[in-house]
Amino acid sequence: MNTTKKNRVLIVDDEADILEMLKYNLEKEGYEVKTAADGKKALNVAKSFLPELILMDIMMPVMDGVEACRQLRTLPEMLNTYIIFLTARTEEYSEVAAFDVGADDYLTKPIKPRALMSRINGLFRREAQRAATTEDGGEVLTINEFVIDRTSYTLTKGGKEIALPKKEFELLFFLAQNPNKVYNRDELLHNIWGSDVYVLARTVDVHIRRVREKIGDNYIRTVKGVGYKFVGDGSET
Repeated sequence: MNTTKKNRVLIVDDEADILEMLKYNLEKEGYEVKTAADGKKALNVAKSFLPELILMDIMMPVMDGVEACRQLRTLPEMLNTYIIFLTARTEEYSEVAAFDVGADDYLTKPIKPRALMSRINGLFRREAQRAATTEDGGEVLTINEFVIDRTSYTLTKGGKEIALPKKEFELLFFLAQNPNKVYNRDELLHNIWGSDVYVLARTVDVHIRRVREKIGDNYIRTVKGVGYKFVGDGSET
């Protein structure tokens, strides 16, 4: 991966051989990498390193990955950081818990280094393309009391700023582009997470719930048996 600006990646895992293997492969691809052996150390490193991507295990001493992710998402500077869980936990409840605290993706071990690097490279490539498109077009939606600015990833409601992690913001922006249009879960998964990210359909439900908690319950409506739509005025009908 040739780039003048090195993307920063933080790897969090309590297994030294995994840290070493991932660090080697990421640096080989041109990334700037730091590591941490538990969630508490990850918090301290992240505050100074400001990674654009965090690869996180779940089962770790001192502080597990789910709690670390939850605390990271309370930091304003970590709202737009991609957090990908890379874990041996395959239970559905673990995946749901990870997305519930703000994860962007969930991968299970073992994963081949080449496949992981391809996925990470693709993530940053899509992000660069999205940023270029945004800069060219200037994407700002003004709907009633909402101003949703994709150029700066900021959301205001009635003049008050509301902080949303990147995936929650993208989900809201996508729905708000076509108010009252209903999207099913598969459409939302494809457009927000991409076709190469294999996550549960319930992931959409979790993110919808989290967005509702922040902007109000009535702005994203459930169409039973179909999907979701954005209602800009929050009306009940």
